[in-house]
Amino acid sequence: MSREAPAGLIIAEKFLGLLIILVGVITAYVTYINPPTLQNASHSAIFIAVGFALIALGIVLIIAKAE
Repeated sequence: MSREAPAGLIIAEKFLGLLIILVGVITAYVTYINPPTLQNASHSAIFIAVGFALIALGIVLIIAKAE
């Protein structure tokens, strides 16, 4: 007997994935275009990495198959 996830839950998961990708892209783009001053230069690499991690998480949420 197979049980499928409700359609609303699947749509919400895909929408959340798109939202997380959007936040990740904005974070990485703004940090890359407008880097901080020389005193805080190492922080820009951290925020760019976090942006890419959010993009990867969003892609996983979109690709994931609900069972």
